[in-house]
Amino acid sequence: MPEADPVPYRVLARKYRPQSFSALIGQDALVRTLTNAIATGRLAHAYLLTGVRGVGKTTSARIVARALNCVGPDGTGGPTPEPCGVCEPCQAIAADRHPDVVEMDAASRTGVDDIREIIDGVRYRPVQARYKIYIIDEVHMLSRHAFNALLKTLEEPPEHTKFLFATTDVHKLPVTVLSRCQRFDLRRVEMAELSTYLADIAGRESVALEPAAAVLLARAADGSVRDGLSMLDQAIALAQGPITEALVRDMLGLADRALVYDLFEAVMRGDTKAALGIYDGMHAAGAQPLIVAQDLLELVHGLTRLKVAPEAGDRVAASESERARGAGLAEKLSVPVLTRAWQILLKGIAEVQQAPDGRAALEMVLIRLGFVADLPTPGDLVRHIASSDGAAAATSRAAPEPVGAGSGPRLARVPDAGGAARALAPQAAPALPDPRSFEEAVALFKERGEPLLHSQLTLNARLVQFEPGRLEIRPTEQAPPDLAARVGKRLTEWTGRRWLVSIAGSGGAQTLREQTEERARSLRAELEQHPLVRAVLDTFPGAEIEAVRSATAETAAPAGPDADETADEDSLGEESLF
Repeated sequence: MPEADPVPYRVLARKYRPQSFSALIGQDALVRTLTNAIATGRLAHAYLLTGVRGVGKTTSARIVARALNCVGPDGTGGPTPEPCGVCEPCQAIAADRHPDVVEMDAASRTGVDDIREIIDGVRYRPVQARYKIYIIDEVHMLSRHAFNALLKTLEEPPEHTKFLFATTDVHKLPVTVLSRCQRFDLRRVEMAELSTYLADIAGRESVALEPAAAVLLARAADGSVRDGLSMLDQAIALAQGPITEALVRDMLGLADRALVYDLFEAVMRGDTKAALGIYDGMHAAGAQPLIVAQDLLELVHGLTRLKVAPEAGDRVAASESERARGAGLAEKLSVPVLTRAWQILLKGIAEVQQAPDGRAALEMVLIRLGFVADLPTPGDLVRHIASSDGAAAATSRAAPEPVGAGSGPRLARVPDAGGAARALAPQAAPALPDPRSFEEAVALFKERGEPLLHSQLTLNARLVQFEPGRLEIRPTEQAPPDLAARVGKRLTEWTGRRWLVSIAGSGGAQTLREQTEERARSLRAELEQHPLVRAVLDTFPGAEIEAVRSATAETAAPAGPDADETADEDSLGEESLF
């Protein structure tokens, strides 16, 4: 006798596809709503199922089709939440050969002509089934014209027609389509539930699956049942026996979880040499740089959750040893430190993806993380400076250390009475007394060798308010945008106390140059009325007053070609005497 053809192998994702609502995992809201709707006869004409890949969108649509068209084992049943699976409609729908259940892939059939076939078929009653059902997968791939052609039929279909849409990108659907459908968001399956399901499937296949290996498969599946079953299928073919944790790690290119903890602890201690050594071993064992970076990021996220919500320990790790180790790390590390590690790793993952050598990129991320891990947080720095402000200021003013011969400039923290963290700056000379007026403050810039700032304050700053430690000005349009910041920085350095220089939007006196010019004009007008000056002007028609100088400036003015220029400059800053 000829040998019978061998039964073709069916992958686990198809072999164990749920055939009823009770077999669906992780979608309790969907199951409860549809079960009640079918039981009470409150059926919508269109359902939209959305979610990530492999969570059961198309499977749920097929279950709905069977539930609506099931006639029971004896052929007399009606719509039921639990289809029998033995009647002709149930078997035909499960085998994808029922004439009244049309399944279309919108990713390959996107045009108006494809939708026109559906619109034309809607008008006719079902051939065999109770309802004519159209399942459109990846419906968001339809063209705009195809959606427009479907709208009217979708809004008022015949009573014997139901639409079931499935999509992974619901945001691409027009609002007009969304408003005509009952929407169900299928969620990712929790890791614990998915690992239990994979262990059950492995048991049905008579394969030994270690619990730790099931957890690794569930974590890698990221909530997708189909992805988890596909990886389990691969692991069964690879193992040819019991599936161990080490085998799954090698298959997926994952790093040993304990080594991930070791690597993170090393970088957080600032021991970059040890961290690079651990990573070299992980790389030699086949761990991919991107996977390692993602594992570190996941660990930081879990530790942060454990820090702020200790009851989240089950989400941090899968085994008791990992939970205990994670709890110890979370207790030692503060939230600001973990947040900084998160930011560095998040940016580092993008660098690993873009770099031509992922291993080198990850090593640079580890080095960066190791060198900043032991730096104080901004809050710690503020508290430290605030607590040591008085002593540091007294030491700095009383006994500044001289710079020895051949040594570089010494660095010291600038004391800050307001408690804000200041950058390190070169050791300055003993503090100067606070200026008592705006004019004295402006003169201080000339004395300390800051002619540009002195000129800007003289020409382009209108005084609004002045008191020791606080200055408010209204700059003119010609003033640089950073004038206040530069002035405050210099006054703080020179006086040894924090100066707050703020900008006012209105008000303010005249600039110092405008005040000087105003005094000069007033004095000139007064002199023009003096009897002696008036007599000179009358005696010499056409004569004008060229300049007004004080007797003191005239006496002290140097001789030579620059004498007039010097005298003019002095006349702007002093009261004139006649």
